Amino acid sequence: MGSDQVAERLSNLTVGDSPGTPGVSTPPVVNRREPVLPEQALRLTRPTEGFLCAMSANKYKIDFREFEIKDYDSGESLFHVKRDPEAALPMVPDDIDPAMEAAVRTVRYTFPTSFLGRKTIRTALVFSVGPEPVPNFRMIERHYFKDELVRSYDFNFGFCIPMSVNSWEAIYDMPELTKAREEDILASPFEMRSDSFYYVGDTLVMHNKAEYQYKD
Repeated sequence: MGSDQVAERLSNLTVGDSPGTPGVSTPPVVNRREPVLPEQALRLTRPTEGFLCAMSANKYKIDFREFEIKDYDSGESLFHVKRDPEAALPMVPDDIDPAMEAAVRTVRYTFPTSFLGRKTIRTALVFSVGPEPVPNFRMIERHYFKDELVRSYDFNFGFCIPMSVNSWEAIYDMPELTKAREEDILASPFEMRSDSFYYVGDTLVMHNKAEYQYKD
């Protein structure tokens, strides 16, 4: 997938932890469930089978505009995408076809094998919000390999004033991998997965997915 296509879908990208070429994942089964609180998301031990909130749950009109991934130690830019600032959030009906919704909300990344050796990653996200104030904006991200929890991240941005454009930097300490685990990951494309949950207070307003493979 080219950078222009990525930019068109930037408002639905997970804040991933690695660089590469994104693409559309094979759509998972989409299930509507009862609202999930942050403490419940933090107890998940495997990827969800579907999405835990509708796309219409984003009533605050949180819109991801730009995303960059850098190596924390060297400052090297590993991935950068910027969406057209004039492009508006798409209007998505509640009865959207599940396969189409999954294609929009799930991204596949292909990264170089050298990424697995990086120690710390810095991500920078630029996003805007709509006319309502956004209190206690929070992201919980759970990473899994073959349905086993590998790493969990919990970031708090705090308060966003109405109609503002905000920058959010996050630091990811990468999991330490044994040689055997690293070889297993390299031999198992897209078995590394993540769920990203975005909360305003205790209300889940966005849920996106990503899948990863590592090859040169």
